[in-house]
Amino acid sequence: MKKKLQNARKGVARYAPAILLFCFSAYAQSPNCYRITFSDKNNSPYSVNRPEEFLSQRAIAKRERFNIPVTVQDLPVNPHYIDSILNFSSEPSQIISKSKWDNSVVIFYPETESCYDIINEIINHFSFVVDTLPVAYYKLPFISEKQIFTQITENNDDARLFSSSCDYNYGRSVDNIKLHKGELLHKAGFCGEGMLICIIDGGFEGFDTISYFKHLFANGQILGTRDLIPGINNVFIGTGMGHGTGVASILLSSIEGKLVGTAPKANYFFINSENSWSENLVEEDFWAQAAEIADSLGADVISSSIGYTNSFDYEWQNIYTIADIDGKASIASRAASILAQKGVIVVQAAGNDGWNPAWKYIGHPADAFNILAVGCVLQNGDVMYSSSYGPTADGRIKPDVVALGENVWYVNSAGKIKNDGGYTSAAAPIIAGLSACLWQALPQYSSLEIMQLIREYGDQANNPDNKKGYGVPNFYQCYLDHTNSVPENKKFDVEVYPNPTTGELSVETHRNASLQSVEIFDIYGRKCHVSRVTRHENNINISHLRAGIYFLKIETEKGMNVKKIIKY
Repeated sequence: MKKKLQNARKGVARYAPAILLFCFSAYAQSPNCYRITFSDKNNSPYSVNRPEEFLSQRAIAKRERFNIPVTVQDLPVNPHYIDSILNFSSEPSQIISKSKWDNSVVIFYPETESCYDIINEIINHFSFVVDTLPVAYYKLPFISEKQIFTQITENNDDARLFSSSCDYNYGRSVDNIKLHKGELLHKAGFCGEGMLICIIDGGFEGFDTISYFKHLFANGQILGTRDLIPGINNVFIGTGMGHGTGVASILLSSIEGKLVGTAPKANYFFINSENSWSENLVEEDFWAQAAEIADSLGADVISSSIGYTNSFDYEWQNIYTIADIDGKASIASRAASILAQKGVIVVQAAGNDGWNPAWKYIGHPADAFNILAVGCVLQNGDVMYSSSYGPTADGRIKPDVVALGENVWYVNSAGKIKNDGGYTSAAAPIIAGLSACLWQALPQYSSLEIMQLIREYGDQANNPDNKKGYGVPNFYQCYLDHTNSVPENKKFDVEVYPNPTTGELSVETHRNASLQSVEIFDIYGRKCHVSRVTRHENNINISHLRAGIYFLKIETEKGMNVKKIIKY
């Protein structure tokens, strides 16, 4: 049965300035953007047997690595359905957002007077339309839809070869990372090489011109960008929104003696899903679309420091109650839950409403299932008054973990190193970067397993609560315990040389530990070589492997060790 079309009630918008090519009304308005949900993907031109048409090779490799099937859920929205609703009326219209997992689109009608009637006719006319929801009032110039396809080529990672050293001078930014012993994880050689972190945030203003970040472009670590806000199509332009720039800097900086990020050698993709001039429900649709883009690129980790509660511009958009913090009510939360099932570590800021008696709880998509919602603490470990808390409506512990939210060092959109910000927006990228480094160190685990390990290594894992969750995670101890590594003073029980190598490797043990086997994994976690080795026959030929970063899983009679190598 079709759901009844929701009638829009007029609300009062906050002031929003006109900027660039379009503006948002400062007055109460009826909606002119509707989410239209379809019933199925019947007669789709896409097929689960041809995933290369909508997933990158990296994403396909990840599905194979973790036995994650490509299903109908992964197929793009049926283009025949989209064309049908676009052509239904003679009024101009355009699609401004799509979600294949939700099987929905957002359609924009410039003529607001006729919008409601058209939508009502659409839901009554097409059997494949099962629901509609008003999600925004936008005043935009009409622009024919532009399809933007972004793809990571299969050999992009080959160009990014780094030394194995990750011994940084963090300067005062050591506080960002030392709470989690993350600097020790770096010193062990895990700084994010080969991992892809997708940042879903507001604008990344100035990032492309800041001198501190020039090396990232030269190294090829910035794999691409995508702006989902209608009419912009550039995440770097001067929108007054540099929130994403600050968040990114906490992850990827390598400014010796001043600011070093939690994953300075990872690869990055930026997605802007946040509108700085207004707050409309459609931004949840943008977030869901961003999640799907990240999945299609084969992202390993998502870092998101934006979220949604009930603070939208118009009364008719404030549809949520506390009971809707259930991981299901919001399209963004549903997308985050699905993303976690696709082999991605999702790290989401819990929110900064802990002080607010009207809404002190986490928002969307922090309530999603099987993700890491991150709260924030002071340097002494006490929870910050602003940190949103749980539980979810269905009783799950939230946040999952916490990180520093006080005086976190970052780079602002003007290129200045600052420490006047923080809260959960800063805590989330701290956890996201270290999660990437931990997964790099433990490639044998799935994304869900890594997230569970992070919870289990929180300092209050045995007694979690809804202010700090499982507490402050110790990433280095987790790494040590799950590689059967020995303490630092025995760090060289296993040596691999030469590293980097052109093809020949030798594996040597000390302290009378007998070698048993060596398995080699690529950066996607795919096993690509197995060798039986002994103390006297310890040479391995990997000349058949292409240039890149690999991980050796070395079994000895005393346990297992993981070593990173670079092949030229």
